[in-house]
Amino acid sequence: MAQPTIVWTKIDEAPYLATFSLLPIMEAFTKDADINWELRDISLAGRIIAEFSDMLPENLRQPDELAYLGELVNKPEANIIKLPNISASVPQLKAAVKELQSQGYPLPDFPEEPQNAEEEKIRLKYMKCVGSNVNPVLRQGNSDRRLAEPVKEYAKMHPHSMKDVSPESKSYVAHMEKNDFYQNEQSFIAPKKMTVAIEFEGKNGTKKVFKEVELDKGEVFSGTFLNRKTLRDFYEKTIEDAKEKDILFSLHLKATMMKVSDPVMFGDAIRVYYKELFDKFGKELEEIGFNPNNGLSDLEAKLSKLPEDKQKEIKKTIEEIYAKRPRLYMVDSDKGITNLHRPNDVIVDASIPATIKNGLKGWGPQGEVEDLVITVPDRTYARMYKEIVADIVKNGQFDPTKVGTVQNVGLMAKKAEEYGSHDKTFFPPEDGVIRVVDTENNEVLMEFETDKGDIWRAYTAKEEAINDWIKLAVNRAKESGLPIVFWLDSNRAHDANIIKYVVRELAKYDLSDVEYHVMAPEKAMRYTLRRFRKGLGTISVTGNVLRDYLTDLFPIIEVGTSARTLSIVPLLAGGGLYETGAGGSAPKHVEQFIKEGHLRWDSLGEFLATVESLKLAKKQGGNDKVDIIADALNKAVGKYLANDKTPKRKVGQLDNRGSHYYLARYWAEELANCGDSELELKFKPVAKELIENEEKILEEIRAAEGKPCDIEGYYHPNEEKVAKCMRPSATFNKIIDALR
Repeated sequence: MAQPTIVWTKIDEAPYLATFSLLPIMEAFTKDADINWELRDISLAGRIIAEFSDMLPENLRQPDELAYLGELVNKPEANIIKLPNISASVPQLKAAVKELQSQGYPLPDFPEEPQNAEEEKIRLKYMKCVGSNVNPVLRQGNSDRRLAEPVKEYAKMHPHSMKDVSPESKSYVAHMEKNDFYQNEQSFIAPKKMTVAIEFEGKNGTKKVFKEVELDKGEVFSGTFLNRKTLRDFYEKTIEDAKEKDILFSLHLKATMMKVSDPVMFGDAIRVYYKELFDKFGKELEEIGFNPNNGLSDLEAKLSKLPEDKQKEIKKTIEEIYAKRPRLYMVDSDKGITNLHRPNDVIVDASIPATIKNGLKGWGPQGEVEDLVITVPDRTYARMYKEIVADIVKNGQFDPTKVGTVQNVGLMAKKAEEYGSHDKTFFPPEDGVIRVVDTENNEVLMEFETDKGDIWRAYTAKEEAINDWIKLAVNRAKESGLPIVFWLDSNRAHDANIIKYVVRELAKYDLSDVEYHVMAPEKAMRYTLRRFRKGLGTISVTGNVLRDYLTDLFPIIEVGTSARTLSIVPLLAGGGLYETGAGGSAPKHVEQFIKEGHLRWDSLGEFLATVESLKLAKKQGGNDKVDIIADALNKAVGKYLANDKTPKRKVGQLDNRGSHYYLARYWAEELANCGDSELELKFKPVAKELIENEEKILEEIRAAEGKPCDIEGYYHPNEEKVAKCMRPSATFNKIIDALR
């Protein structure tokens, strides 16, 4: 067999910085395993450069590494460690382009409102880099996410803060009661390999084919829409209720992953909350090109286009609105950045768990925590959040030292469900009907009466992916002994079709040793929380969106962060993808690193992923030392946690680089006593040298802290300067590099 290759992804922000310290260690310690390591660039800047390489001089071009990995995941030799990357919003994209331009990349500006065909082409190229474009390409398998036992034990020994919740709390979840995606959904299972057309016919006679979609036999195809007038009415009612209850108004969407639909829902919240602003200055706002979908920051960026007196009038009106409307949930109260500032600042899967940790409170404009209405417009998934919030108000805050665990098996392969809907999301240009039609015989399979501007979308789940998901769930139940719960709602059209497959496939397995249930999400949450509070474990078996939500929600409650979750994706083609947690707090980590040279990012997710990746490398042709090295790393991670060598928050305390020293030291200690004579001979002096130089190494790292670290960029920094900042200990570097 060929030499196995592990691909390490070059991404963004804090985990990108940490790579410069950690990857040399991984390469050094696995050299005897005869494994090849590759670094592939799927960062936001890297993807922009690759997308526009045809317009760049040859010395600035780079290959499309995401396209390469998109091919690799469909081969059995795939073995990829995927670190968390930016799911870019338009403001982030524009900032990255501006930075690249300042570095000499002759990139065109992002055209927000294209004026001609060329600008439209440029915009389409840029939009390929917006949102979560990486994950759907790489996730050609279903998801197995859980907390490793050492991580769970560490959390019990070092519990994170979970603020008490008052039984008098006024916080609650608000969602629509009608005309949302949940109510309007229709679904069918393709009876044959077929092509369907998504057609629009307006009341004024306009006809248009939005898209044709190829379906495999057995593929579940679902479509739905959300009525935006009903959405805006819901927002107004919720805002008024927050004002009456004297609590914060907060909005929780997923504008990164749901990059077509959710920014529009976000923009409608701005149109409603700041209605008076649009009533007074609608003409001026249109003239300067203000797009509410990009948040109030878009107005701030464009306000200078207006005369100074008009700017003052607009600013005064905004302040008057704040006095009349409920207080807003704040992203940064010190800087006056609200929930409605940018669409990607408050992301539902991270923001609601943060609110729960904070005692069901959010930060208000005065820097004080307050009760809040947690607005999640669509009922499809809002009701399970409603259930957990109500449970906490009734039963009190969770205790990390006593709760059980909730693992997840997620239907993710082949761009499953709503997370694969971007290219099938449309906005009717006028009132009319959207139909899904079999192109072979013109049979109408679905029909939706929509209003102008409504959000219509379609999504699918392939039979191969569904069957593999069910198999993975059964295997996990047998391996763990935990009950599996399929979070599926028989009253939802899409889920009803998925349930048909669950019933059919489960009948093929011996389930004598498996406890399983099929429950609607709110009921599944109730069942899971009863077990969770008793200290018991449960495996949630969910669709793609709930996979995303629950694998943030429960790990954050259990261990304080989802970045410590073990995330394994057994690829359908036989390879493996190992994802390393979440990067939601990474921007603040970078900000601190640039300001004072301290990086508090914890690379635990990368440690755990490497263990699993090495195990796969052995199956892919690695030599007999691979398993020994992987086992030693696993034990080193346990020691790393037991001795609490995770990065801390402040300058002078242990940071990411110091934590890498301890990982290397413990790994060397384990290999020095691993039972393999060659490895022991090699690593005994390494372990000795690392132990003897502990204080010297840590002091060399501390000496680099407490001062700015100029890396000449955020999205595309100077890598020589990054390497220098991330490897400040000459003593440690000498030991590691000698092994390479």
